[in-house]
Amino acid sequence: MDHKNTFTQVLLTEARALELAASRFTEVEALKLVTLFELLAHTGGSLIISGVGKSGLIAQKIAATFSSLGLPSFFLHPTEAMHGDLGRVTKSDAIVLLSKSGTTEELLNMLPYVLVPKERIIALVGNVNSPIAQKSGIIIDASVEKEACINDLAPTTSTTVALALGDAMAVLYENVMGVSKEKFAVNHPAGLLGKSLSLTVDRLMISMPDCPSVDESATLQDAILAMTQKPVGMCAVIENNVLKGILVEGDIRRAFANSPDAIKTPVKSLMTPRPVCLTPQTLAFEALKLMENPKKQISVVPVVEDGHFKGVLRLHDLFKAGFHSSLATK
Repeated sequence: MDHKNTFTQVLLTEARALELAASRFTEVEALKLVTLFELLAHTGGSLIISGVGKSGLIAQKIAATFSSLGLPSFFLHPTEAMHGDLGRVTKSDAIVLLSKSGTTEELLNMLPYVLVPKERIIALVGNVNSPIAQKSGIIIDASVEKEACINDLAPTTSTTVALALGDAMAVLYENVMGVSKEKFAVNHPAGLLGKSLSLTVDRLMISMPDCPSVDESATLQDAILAMTQKPVGMCAVIENNVLKGILVEGDIRRAFANSPDAIKTPVKSLMTPRPVCLTPQTLAFEALKLMENPKKQISVVPVVEDGHFKGVLRLHDLFKAGFHSSLATK
């Protein structure tokens, strides 16, 4: 038995089905979807997705995708709808019905009680002449020649096509509504993607009261004492809260390597003036790229605003927040 061929034939069968689905989609259907999306944006309506069995599982994923793009969307189980969940549906909403046969009894039983007008009912069906299609204003052809299942029974090709058509609808919405990365991040605040697009340095930095600092008249001994009391990896040299320079642990090692009596050396002669700085509003993702620059990696950076010292961001703080080095190259 050729196991590899069995495996790859599933992929090829489903790929062909997707190509056929793309070829069947028309400009008329695209314009109807665009009009519907614009209407929902104007009225504040939700996009409801409904299906049974495997189609129901695909419907749940489609609803989640639309929600992530900013269009309120939820899965409505047709059986639960008939037992109270119809109260979630309003006249401002639209509904997508998933059914391979287009004759799913639960969907047909629910439709007479759904408040949504016909022009806002989308049939994503495998039979464009089916009862569900006839009751819908927008019909998307999700038909397949055969399931990838060797018995042509288990939902495989049909669910793949339905899922891909749902994704295509969602991306069309994204394009029509001009969903930016920043808008997308609003709905993903906890994930790494959301953090990359919304988390700023001020939420991760160590604030000024917890950072070691000395004035320009201080000695290396003063700086070492301050860094021992507040160990963050650097000492800020400030005058009237204005950052004049920084002293890092490497500067201290070099000072003692050059002179065993360096302890009384003025910190002003050892500090790095005009260091690389961040602002509190800098995206943490941008800070990571700066600090992980292959040409000059930095483990700790001062944070300033209008020249005034505000705190310190450490590479360690970025890693704790879930960022990692591989993101710096993206």
